[in-house]
Amino acid sequence: MRIRSAANRDLPPRMLRRVRKLKSGKSWIGYYYDGKDENGKRREIPLGTDLDEAKAEWARLDRKAVPKSIKLLADVFDRYALEIIPGKSLRTQRDNRAELTQLRKAFDVVPIDLVTPQMVAQYRDKRSAKTRGNREIALLSHVYTIAREWGITSIANPCAMVRRNREVPRDYYAGDDVWKPVYEQAAQDLRDAMDMAYLTGQRPSDAIKVTLGDISEEYLFVGQGKTQKRLRIRLMVDGAATGLGSFIDGLMERRALKGIKNSALITNESGLRMSYPMLRNRWDEARAKAAALADENGDSALAAKIRGFRFADIRPKAASEIEDITHASRLLGHSKESMTKQVYRRVGEIVRPTK
Repeated sequence: MRIRSAANRDLPPRMLRRVRKLKSGKSWIGYYYDGKDENGKRREIPLGTDLDEAKAEWARLDRKAVPKSIKLLADVFDRYALEIIPGKSLRTQRDNRAELTQLRKAFDVVPIDLVTPQMVAQYRDKRSAKTRGNREIALLSHVYTIAREWGITSIANPCAMVRRNREVPRDYYAGDDVWKPVYEQAAQDLRDAMDMAYLTGQRPSDAIKVTLGDISEEYLFVGQGKTQKRLRIRLMVDGAATGLGSFIDGLMERRALKGIKNSALITNESGLRMSYPMLRNRWDEARAKAAALADENGDSALAAKIRGFRFADIRPKAASEIEDITHASRLLGHSKESMTKQVYRRVGEIVRPTK
């Protein structure tokens, strides 16, 4: 039995698609019937360049009913990317587009009604990035949910019956041994971003987007981009400034001395708002310098640990260094303390000895 190429899997049996590159640079697509001549030798019979007319001619030659239009997942992915993804948060949009890129490699040419749980499980097992594979299967599952709402398919969601890869939460803890070397090598704007992320316990993108309009006399207002959770973080307690309040006061004084007018709170020396790419570049540079210095001092273990330090580890550092789990969970904006405990608490609980 001949195995059909990926280019023809969406076509009826014995129907072929041929693509040729023209001198003009455009692609010509023609359809053929994989038949035989009067001598019994294989012959490709032209069906034309219009797919619907080609299917009708195929049905005549194959003596079968004209097939219904087969909806490929590529078409569903296109519509999902156009109508659904733009309604999500910017971070989720970026993640979804990357996930779709991976899914397309395996499912683009597959008809939506032919995907089985076994196929999804095979995708899971072959995917080298196991955690990303879980996210991709979750997205494929949502694509099927939306496709059912659109009336494109009525089959059961093939992802619902498939196990996910076991995920082990990242357990890196950024103690003072790595925090201090990176902080010392950081430019002032990166130091400000680090302090803001630590004191607020927020994600990198939320920490650097704070503006003057988010500050009142008593609170810093935070709107989390990923979850849309809204928080009021105290700047004053019993008439005294909190650590965050003192940090913002000092930041405001430096802004005034430099004449910075930008409403963004985290800016460079020229008053330009700290963007995510700018944060990433500043971070990579400071971390590389700190690791190189550790190597020069003969501490290769510390250098390796510094190289593993991510800016995103500052949020778990904050969660780990707040003794009260309820306080930590509320600051991070979690609806369940179990999320804070299982994923973000990266040091052991403080306990009393036996005696």
